[in-house]
Amino acid sequence: MDTENPSAATPAQSRIRGKNHPDAHRPAGVTHDHVRHTENFTVIGNDLAQHPELSLLAIGLACYIQSVRPGTAVDIKTLAARFPEGPTRIAGALRELEAHGYLRRTRERTPAGRIVTRTVSCNRPGHHAARETTARRSATARTSPDEPAPRKRRLPAVPQPSFPAAALLQAALDVLSGLRRHDPRLLLSATDAEHLAPGVAAWLEREVTPTAVRHALTANLPNEPLIRPAALLAHRLTAQLPPPPPFRPPASPAPEPRHPLQTCDGCDRAFRAPAPGRCRDCRPDFPEAA
Repeated sequence: MDTENPSAATPAQSRIRGKNHPDAHRPAGVTHDHVRHTENFTVIGNDLAQHPELSLLAIGLACYIQSVRPGTAVDIKTLAARFPEGPTRIAGALRELEAHGYLRRTRERTPAGRIVTRTVSCNRPGHHAARETTARRSATARTSPDEPAPRKRRLPAVPQPSFPAAALLQAALDVLSGLRRHDPRLLLSATDAEHLAPGVAAWLEREVTPTAVRHALTANLPNEPLIRPAALLAHRLTAQLPPPPPFRPPASPAPEPRHPLQTCDGCDRAFRAPAPGRCRDCRPDFPEAA
C-alpha cells in the first residue's frame, strides 16, 4: 500500500477566470453614470431616440425641437444659423421628421395678409388621431340610435335696442356681414348674424358709428383658430357696450319778435308794430274799426 508523503509539494491550482478576474461581471457595452434631473430637462421617448428609420441628424434635431420653449423659431434658416450642418441637410432632416409624424407644418395666412409656416412638434406620433378616435367612439357609445344627437350650445345673450327699427337692424347686419373682410375667421352663418344683429343695433342706437363697432369686434383677436367666433362677438357686444349718449332736451321754439312802439296816425295812441301806421282800432280792415 502506498503512503502519502506530507512533504511533497502541493500542485498549483489553475486560476478560474469567472471567479477571480476583476472584470468578470462587467458588460462589454456602454455603462451609464446617470444622475436624476430635477430641473432644466426634457423627456425624450425611446421610440424617437432609438428610431430604426430616422437618421442620427433627424433624431438629434427632433430632440432639440422638443426641448425649446413654445414660440421658438425652428425654420430652416434659423436652424442653419444655429447648427453647422447647413440648410440642405437640415431641410432633409425636417422632411424625415414630418414623414414619420414628429412634425406637422402648415402654411397659414395672417390677418395682415402674410403667409407664415406653423410648426407643431409631436413627441408621440399618432396620439392626437387616436385620442380623437376614442372620443368619437365614446360619443357614439353614449348616444343610442333612438336618442337625438346633442344640440349645439346656445350663443350668449346680446344687448337689445330700445327701438328695433328695420333700418337699424339692417345696418347692424351690414356691419356683421363685413367682418369677414377684416378677418376670414369671422365668417358668420345667417342664424348667428340674426342673433347678433340686435346687439350691434344697440351700439348703433347709442351713436356709435359702424366703423367704431367693427373695430371693437375685430381688434386684438387671439392668434389661434376661433372655435366659436359668434360666441366671442356676443361676449364683446355685451362686455364692451358703451353708455347711452347724454340727454339733450328738445329745443324750445324761438320767441316771437317784439316790435317797437309806434304812434297811431288816426288817434295818436301808442301801439307796437313793425312800421308806422294806424292801430287796429283805426284800421278799416279790422271789424272793431267798422
